[in-house]
Amino acid sequence: MVLVRKACRDGGSFRSWFWRECFEALVLGESMSQERAVPESAVPLEEISSWPEELCRRELPSVLPRLLSMYQHSDNWIEHIQILKIIVEMFLPHMNHLTLEQTFFSQVLPKTVRLFDDMMYELTSQARELSSQNLEIQSTLRNILQTMVQLLGALTGCVQHVCATQESVILENIHSLPSSVLHVIKSTFVHCKNSESVYSGHLHLVADLLQALFKEAYSLQKQLMELLDMVCMNPLIDEHDDILNMVVVIHSLLDICSVISSMDHAFHANTWKFIIKQSLKHQSVIKSQLKHKDIITSLCEDILFSFHSCLQLAEQMIQSDAQDNADYRLFQKTLKLCRFFANSLLHYTKEFLPFLSDSCCTLHQLYLQIYSKFPPSLYAAGISKAQQEEIASTFLVTLSPLISQLLTFQPFVDVVLDSKLELPCELQLPQCLLLVVIMDELSSRPEDVQALWCTESQVSKATARVSLLKAIFSSFEQCSGELSLPVHLQGVKSKGQAEVAVTLYQHVCIHLCTFIASLHPSLFPELDTALLNAVLSANMITSLLAMDAWCFLARYGTAELCAHHVTIMAHLIKSCPGECYQLTNLSILLRRLFFFMAPPQQVEFIQKFPPKETENLLLWQYISFQALPAELRKQTALEVTRAGTAWCMKWLGSNHTLEELESLNTVLSALLAVCNSSGEALDLGQQTAIKEVGSQLSILLNVKLVIDQPYVQQTLSLLLPLLGFFIQTLDPQLVSQVITLQTSLLKLELPDHVRLAFLDFLSSLGKLFIPQTIQDRILPSLSSVFASLLADRNWLLEQHSLEAFTQFAETGFVDETTAARLERIKQEKGTFWEPFAKVTQEETKMSSLQPCVKRARHELPSEDEYRSTLKAATEALEAIELLLQKSPPPDWLLMEMETLQERIDKLKRQNCSGRKQ
Repeated sequence: MVLVRKACRDGGSFRSWFWRECFEALVLGESMSQERAVPESAVPLEEISSWPEELCRRELPSVLPRLLSMYQHSDNWIEHIQILKIIVEMFLPHMNHLTLEQTFFSQVLPKTVRLFDDMMYELTSQARELSSQNLEIQSTLRNILQTMVQLLGALTGCVQHVCATQESVILENIHSLPSSVLHVIKSTFVHCKNSESVYSGHLHLVADLLQALFKEAYSLQKQLMELLDMVCMNPLIDEHDDILNMVVVIHSLLDICSVISSMDHAFHANTWKFIIKQSLKHQSVIKSQLKHKDIITSLCEDILFSFHSCLQLAEQMIQSDAQDNADYRLFQKTLKLCRFFANSLLHYTKEFLPFLSDSCCTLHQLYLQIYSKFPPSLYAAGISKAQQEEIASTFLVTLSPLISQLLTFQPFVDVVLDSKLELPCELQLPQCLLLVVIMDELSSRPEDVQALWCTESQVSKATARVSLLKAIFSSFEQCSGELSLPVHLQGVKSKGQAEVAVTLYQHVCIHLCTFIASLHPSLFPELDTALLNAVLSANMITSLLAMDAWCFLARYGTAELCAHHVTIMAHLIKSCPGECYQLTNLSILLRRLFFFMAPPQQVEFIQKFPPKETENLLLWQYISFQALPAELRKQTALEVTRAGTAWCMKWLGSNHTLEELESLNTVLSALLAVCNSSGEALDLGQQTAIKEVGSQLSILLNVKLVIDQPYVQQTLSLLLPLLGFFIQTLDPQLVSQVITLQTSLLKLELPDHVRLAFLDFLSSLGKLFIPQTIQDRILPSLSSVFASLLADRNWLLEQHSLEAFTQFAETGFVDETTAARLERIKQEKGTFWEPFAKVTQEETKMSSLQPCVKRARHELPSEDEYRSTLKAATEALEAIELLLQKSPPPDWLLMEMETLQERIDKLKRQNCSGRKQ
């Protein structure tokens, strides 16, 4: 170093000092023969490139140390590159490949990386001053870029030499080379990616050299991957440094992937292919050291990016029918890239599954995000049916085995079934569809795998896992928008029939029932719990789904299982404290399940809950007697009728306490059930008994009692349809009294269920012959009641009112003979035509005396109309602006806009002329 400083102080160059020292050493005979002597005159660096190969080999031991020393101490970039090229091109081929790391790479490459970073910093710093007028900066930047291209070329030479001289490579022997090369490559790609912003609109002045720089880095990476493919790692030898070096290499390539993803799709894919290949090749050695979460996250991000690009291209193609345009070709390439990434993810997940615990959330979100942008999601991109099918068959089919791979992985189960899982609206349908897919997969899996998904678990103090069955109902409930629209999904193919689309409800119901059919018997308690909780849900559609699934279970299972479930429903209903939506849901399910019971089990049910005992009428009010065989139906209806009428007569003979009204309503409901589902089984005596009870109870009712007591309102709503069943035999005075009561009550506020009961009664009046003596009292009240109900704003009541009025108007002629109908029409025609004919004659006489009808006055448009019309036009223009931001405009748009501008100019002229007038 003293000699170096002295030479520099004396004005001599570092290069001349080096060659002088070299010459002196040769003269002094430092282990060199006469034939190896360097010429006595100082040899410039440029000249050494002309040395023959043999001379370079002989001079290597003495020249290399001095070249390395010169390289370390030089501060001139050009001189650095010149020395590096001489070493690589002239002396590297003669070095011992086993000692390359110690003799060359470790001494040169760190300084090379610093040199490259310095050049990159200088390049970036001065790039902002680049302009076509500033020739000095332009020359400086171009010189730096040329020097960087040469540096990358020298590194390529290093890599090529290792590839050419070794069949297999031990990473420890070259460990400085991959890390240095990857650092330089990444830095180069980042600079090229950001070049538009770095060069501030003057990129064209250096574009040729930037292109050369990118190509050199591209070539260098390809060469490096070839070298790394030759690396061998012995799994039986724990070479900790080698393992860490390989892990660093893989993650450095991962960083490069994130840089080049939007620059070169093919290069990006090849880099990923190499990452996956090397990870699997050295799996046994590096599997515990790899950062699997980073790799999975990057893969998922690239899948989503490519998928979104596919959707954007598909949206752009909606306006074009041609399938050979540039957009379509790019769409196909991007779709293939999606498929490649999906395959890569599947391959990596399969091999490293035990290490992916912290990646399950990412994989879960990947699935949800993909299906949130694809039909039938409400948030799906607007793409054609053809592109939907192409994406599904090329990409989604490839990705579908992912769920199968993760099915037995408990961390994934914990993520999907997290009790605290909260998803935005757009991900709720994908979650529901995912759970359906999981059910399908589980159908063919053994008991332990089904148990993993179908049993609840406390994962940690803060996290719990719900069962799949509970999750499917919860997720289904959150898809209210998709259920109400409804969205449609691909149907199930059946033999001999074309595939038809099904609603979301049908889709979930079909697959849920299929899963129930495959469920292991040991998991039936979990199934019962989930179904019961869903039946008791306040959400009607969720409760209905659970009922449908339970009915399937009743049909699919044994008769004993069905009877067991009916008995459970019966006990639950009897234990309900009062009217509530849970009781309503349970009663509907009991009624449906009773139809699936075998006759022997129905007999057992009757024995357990005998209808002759009044306390069991609570159950029989919900059961359809049509579910029973004829003889059993007749016997049971008789017992219910006897028990019900006896209780009512006892109540009528007592003090009529309000406390017993709830029991009275239960009895009336049971009697109504008998009439509705087994009326033909009742003999005349039973019918008379029920009618007598109903008549006596009706007499007790008055306006004040009904308005003040909710239980009395329920009594009235049960009595009216019960009386309607016997309408043809009712006392006309009682009918008149009931209609008068309805007229008075409709003037007051009544619950909807009471108004609906009114309609039941009114619709039955069409079957009644009203005596002439009381028509004057009944018909005006009847008209008033119908008018009030038809004017109701509740859409349900309005619809039922129309139906009731139609039945009232039509049912009187159900049994009319053909001759009677003909005679009636003749009479109606005469009745309707005579006054019409008289009016027509009078109008004819008067028409000549009437003045001509005046022309309607033309109303001038108001200011509000002008404002609303102008607002609509403004919103239309804003919509066009948004479309132009999303995609290039069609060719015809400009012409249409010019036509629109002409019309606007015309309106302006009309406005000006109107103001002058």
